[in-house]
Amino acid sequence: MAVYGIGNPLIDFLCYADESDLEALSLSKGTMLLVDEKKRAEILERMKGRKVVCSCGGSCPNTMVTLRALGVETTLAGGIGCDEYGKMYREKLRESGVNDELVEFSAATGTSIILLTEDRERTMNTYLGANRLYDDKCVNPESVRKAELFYFTGYMWDTEAQRSAVKKVLDYTKENGIKVAFDLADPFAVGRYRKDFLSIVENFCDIVFANSEEARFLLNNYDAYECCRSMGKLAPIAAVKDGRRGSWVSDNGKLTRIPLYGSSAPVDTTGAGDTYAAGFLYGILNGLTAEQSGKIASYLAGEITGQTGAQFDKKKAEEVRKVISSGTLL
Repeated sequence: MAVYGIGNPLIDFLCYADESDLEALSLSKGTMLLVDEKKRAEILERMKGRKVVCSCGGSCPNTMVTLRALGVETTLAGGIGCDEYGKMYREKLRESGVNDELVEFSAATGTSIILLTEDRERTMNTYLGANRLYDDKCVNPESVRKAELFYFTGYMWDTEAQRSAVKKVLDYTKENGIKVAFDLADPFAVGRYRKDFLSIVENFCDIVFANSEEARFLLNNYDAYECCRSMGKLAPIAAVKDGRRGSWVSDNGKLTRIPLYGSSAPVDTTGAGDTYAAGFLYGILNGLTAEQSGKIASYLAGEITGQTGAQFDKKKAEEVRKVISSGTLL
């Protein structure tokens, strides 16, 4: 086993929307909002009659599935419900080859309604459902100890139960010399838990990911380069994604700009950050430098935005593996 991840298994409902929809629903574009049953129903009612694409997703799960598609052994832990969506999720995970450590609860499987606007920004409305019940007692210590790297996102901090599970695994990483990679995940999450996130980055992380907005919330600086430089003082490796300007990577204080790859007119940005993390971790786990890993990450992120959905199908996965193995990106 190479990578152990704790995340939110979610059934994604992807739907195209416009600015008036976001305004009517009082949603902030480009962010992730935790919603209750009432808000979830309101959004679905607004989207009624429009084309909806359904898939298995979640931030950490997307990264685990993409890593597995690249040939890395991965395990996903999290909570699902004893319902049809939970069964579907487990089956899709099995098909992807990711090791399944999902725990079933008597609650609904989590869902995320992703509204995609004309500018290709995605606004996520997440109902956590069964994920809220996953806690430290659900963690399998043996699986953790076999891992080379533990990966999680800032979304885990929104429930006390999930937070306890991540803290338990972080303790294991210290005891067993396991590397830790952390994606800040969402600017609002950073705003809510800034002090905790700074402590995690400084005391546990070998690798930290953020986009420019998340980094700004964490470090109170609007410049992606400066944010990456500051994050690089807290963790050995840091990556700050800066949209169309590419990304910055800090490797033990050495900063490198990584160019943007892929389509100049993205179709769907859902999962771009998750795929970037997968590409980066693939490089690091295969002994590449942070700069080389960043190039693979940028390439994969560019490729995923050229399609609808946050995961590659088998044909596309084979295509990107060939490009990576050719060495042309490096």
